[in-house]
Amino acid sequence: MSTTYLAEYRDIERLQIALARVKQTPHQALDAFTPYPVEGLDDELGFRPSHIRTAMLLGGLAVAAVAFGLQWYSATIDYPINSGGRPLNSWQVFLLVPFEVGVFAAALSGVIAFLWSCGLPRLHHPLFDVPGFERATQDHYFLLAAAGNDGASDLRQVLQDAGAVVVTELRAP
Repeated sequence: MSTTYLAEYRDIERLQIALARVKQTPHQALDAFTPYPVEGLDDELGFRPSHIRTAMLLGGLAVAAVAFGLQWYSATIDYPINSGGRPLNSWQVFLLVPFEVGVFAAALSGVIAFLWSCGLPRLHHPLFDVPGFERATQDHYFLLAAAGNDGASDLRQVLQDAGAVVVTELRAP
């Protein structure tokens, strides 16, 4: 099992230097916590784009298709009523409900995909036990890194050499 460290930095430049140094070693940078968005940091950490849009599209289209099919089935096969001499399968009449239900299903799929990708609802995370971690939303910068196979002491030294104020070892939950 690999050892995980959380290093605290006073400014973004030192955090980016530490990230570059960790990427040059066999260790892995897991995440960075900053009080504001830093352009290019996601690319440096190797984060992939979110799949929430795809989930919303698929959820909305699937539920809209089911709603359209249900209306078509009930109007043409299950309970056909000849109203005004129009054909039983007049598709223009069936468009409003699938649109509304599809938009609702897309929004619901997006919320569910967001919660799933964030690992929520999680009431506690080991990072919350680190003293001073609440400053990540105010004025401090944190880098979360996992030690490779070479050893944890090497990663701790790399983080400290990059200007870390404090390096804390995290315990696995």
